[in-house]
Amino acid sequence: MTNTLRFPAADPAAAAAFFAAELAFEADPDDVVRDLRAGTTEGFQLVETRSAEAFARLRIPGAINLPHWDVDETTTAGWDRDLVYVCYCESFECNAATKGSLKLSRLGFKVKRLAGGITTWHASGYPVEGDQAATPDRSPHGISCDC
Repeated sequence: MTNTLRFPAADPAAAAAFFAAELAFEADPDDVVRDLRAGTTEGFQLVETRSAEAFARLRIPGAINLPHWDVDETTTAGWDRDLVYVCYCESFECNAATKGSLKLSRLGFKVKRLAGGITTWHASGYPVEGDQAATPDRSPHGISCDC
């Protein structure tokens, strides 16, 4: 038996349910950038969940900053509950977006996490703003986490 098939594939219906659920939790950077370029961002808001310093250094255009440790009823009091909040952080190696998404969902907000964070976004050549926007990241571990 091959390593690939050592564990049998799921029933197609179970696989469909699993993959649909996965897409309900994460947003693809390619999809988000297409929306940004088309100007069709109604319905969602990008949220940078790292520090204000990290947000100043590099961010996705149109994103707002709310560090995950500051997410509470007071800091989100004026937020639109009809929007989906797409949280992002540094990378797959950072969990600030997961922490922010957890807190927001516990407060009753609809959330998704942006796959790959700002590191994947920047490495893909997608538009960025901030102090380091003109300087491609060359560090071996990605952009500073500050989370």
